Amino acid sequence: MTTTETLPMEHTTSRLQINRIGLWLFFFSETMLFAGILVTRFTLLGTEVHEEVSQTIGLIITAILLASSYTAFRAEHAAHRGDREETTRYLSMTLGLGAVFVAGVAFEWAEAFSAFPPGTEFGTVFFTMTGIHAFHVITGLIFLALLWNNSRQGRYDADAWPVEAGVKYWHFVDVVWVFFYPALYLL
Repeated sequence: MTTTETLPMEHTTSRLQINRIGLWLFFFSETMLFAGILVTRFTLLGTEVHEEVSQTIGLIITAILLASSYTAFRAEHAAHRGDREETTRYLSMTLGLGAVFVAGVAFEWAEAFSAFPPGTEFGTVFFTMTGIHAFHVITGLIFLALLWNNSRQGRYDADAWPVEAGVKYWHFVDVVWVFFYPALYLL
């Protein structure tokens, strides 16, 4: 074997490591944003939760988001195995569940506007936390839709990194909600 024959594999491994490090650095920076929002919530409101927050809607949308994390996990593993059909199917399920989550948040906002408008202290915190999180879910849905389209066209047979990155982002957004949910609904 010559050096030039081993170079592409080393380059690919190095590029993948750099991509993963970059993604984790991005997650770290986003964690600072969400931690700041969470600290602000407790600084302004303590452990107070508005009595008109819909516990039912909160629980349902949380369960939907956690289910989407499972389907995203399955999509990533299918991509690593090179199973395009299964990758596409699980990405479709994740997209559907994510869209239902966003619709649930929108429905909840419609109800919350009359109970605690954005100008009130709790309303400001509630709409900021759910709004910034929903924005991240929507960007995740856009990313997953691009992955779904590329998977459908067979672009990830040899390289599953894009699917892995998209799914890791989706998991990150889900983990953020695991912290936001009790802060908004349970305390």
